[in-house]
Amino acid sequence: MSKPVSKPVVTRFAPSPTGYIHVGNLRTALMNYLIARKAGGTFILRLDDTDQERSKQEYIDGLKQDLDWLGLHWDQIERQSARYDRYHEAAEKLRASGRFYEAFESPTELDLKRKKQLNMGRPPVYDRASLGLTEEQKAAFRAEGKAGYWRFLLNQNRIEWHDGIIGDISIDAASVSDPVLIRADGQVLYTFASSVDDVEMGVTHIVRGADHVTNTATQIQIMEAMGGTPPEFAHHSLLSGPKGEELSKRLGALSLRDLRAQGVEPMALLSLMARLGSSKPVEPVASIDELAEGFDIESFGAAPTKFDPADLFPLTRHYVQAWPFDQVRERILALGVPEDQAVQFWTVAKDNITVPADLEGWWKLFSEGAEPVIDEADRDFVREALALLPPRPWTKETWGQWTGAVKAATGRKGKDLFMPLRKALTGQAHGPDMSDVLPLLQKLPAL
Repeated sequence: MSKPVSKPVVTRFAPSPTGYIHVGNLRTALMNYLIARKAGGTFILRLDDTDQERSKQEYIDGLKQDLDWLGLHWDQIERQSARYDRYHEAAEKLRASGRFYEAFESPTELDLKRKKQLNMGRPPVYDRASLGLTEEQKAAFRAEGKAGYWRFLLNQNRIEWHDGIIGDISIDAASVSDPVLIRADGQVLYTFASSVDDVEMGVTHIVRGADHVTNTATQIQIMEAMGGTPPEFAHHSLLSGPKGEELSKRLGALSLRDLRAQGVEPMALLSLMARLGSSKPVEPVASIDELAEGFDIESFGAAPTKFDPADLFPLTRHYVQAWPFDQVRERILALGVPEDQAVQFWTVAKDNITVPADLEGWWKLFSEGAEPVIDEADRDFVREALALLPPRPWTKETWGQWTGAVKAATGRKGKDLFMPLRKALTGQAHGPDMSDVLPLLQKLPAL
C-alpha cells in the first residue's frame, strides 16, 4: 500500500488592519511563520479587512513595515475585501444545503432572551426561533423594516480535535449558539470569511490565541459543511504582565513600532517570542532559520505566559555589542565622531551600551565633557591630580603614567586614587577602561 501524499504546509497570519500590531499579534505571526519555514511551506499574510470603517491603509502599511523590520517575509498577500464574491458564493451553497438560515431578532430582543435563560439557570444559547419562520413571516418582518441576518446551523453533536498546544479538545455544539455569519447590512463576519479563506487557500496549520477555541469549534463545522478539510489547530496562551496582571490594556504601548523606537533589535524580539511560554530556554539565536529549525509547537504550555518588556534589553545588548564596526560606521560618523577616531570610539563604547541610541550619550561625554561628580573631600585631590595631567596628545599609556605620578605626589592608591578621577572625568562610577577613555576626551571638567 502506498503512503498518502502529505499536503504542502500552508500557514497564515490574518490581522485586522484596525491598529498597529503589538507583541500579542507577533506571537501569533511568528509561530505560523516558523511552522511554514521549518517545513519549506507557504506563509500567507491575509488582511482581514472586512470592517471597512475601522480598517485603514496606514495600519496596513505599518503592518508590512513591522514584518519587514523583523524579517518575517510573506510568500503571498491576500485581502478579504477583495474576496466578497467568494463569500457570497459560499453562503449560497450553505443556504442551498440548509445550513444557513435568516434571523430577525434585534439586539434588544436577543439580550432579553439571554437574561431570561440565565434567570432560569440555563446557558444563554440562541433558541433557534428564526429557524422555523415561514416565508410569509419573513416578508412581514421585512415590511416592518427589519433586515435579516444569517446564522449557521450547527450540528448539535460534540466537536472534537487534537490541539497542538492544549491537547485533545471536545466541545458540545449544543452549548454554543448558532453563529451569525453575515450581518443585516451585508457585512461578512470573521468566523465565516476566515473559514472560506482557510479552505480555499489550502491552509494546513493555524496557530492563534486561546480566546479563539470556541471559534475553532464553530469553524470546523463550517469548513466541513463547505466540503473542506479543517487544518491542524494550536491555541497559544495569552500574554500577561510580569506579575501575572492582564496585559491586554497595555498592548497599545507594546506595539512593534514603539519597541523598535526604543532600540529593541529584531532578533532579540524574535528570540524571546519564539521561546516564551515553551519548555525551551530563551537565548539569543543567530538567525530566523535557526529559530525555525528548533521550533516545536508542542513545547509550548497552555498556562498564561508572562511577558516583561525589560527582558528584551539584555537580549538586544547581546546583539548590539556583537556588531562589527562596518555595521555602525555611518551611525557613528553621523554623531560627529571624526573618522580617524570612529573605530576607537566604537571599541570603547560598544561594551557599555544596550541600544544603539546609547552611543550618542557616550560621544557627548567624550566631545563635550561630563558633569563632574566630586565628593567634597576629594575636591582638592582632583584639582592637584588634574594639574599633573601631561599635555595632549593622550595615548592608551597616558592613564597609567598619570595615575602613577598622582600616586607619588599624593600617596593615594587603589580605589581612593582611581574612583575620584573616573567620576570627575566621566561623571560616572562605572564604564570603559579609563586608559581607553582618556585619549577620546576632548574637554576636561571645569572645577
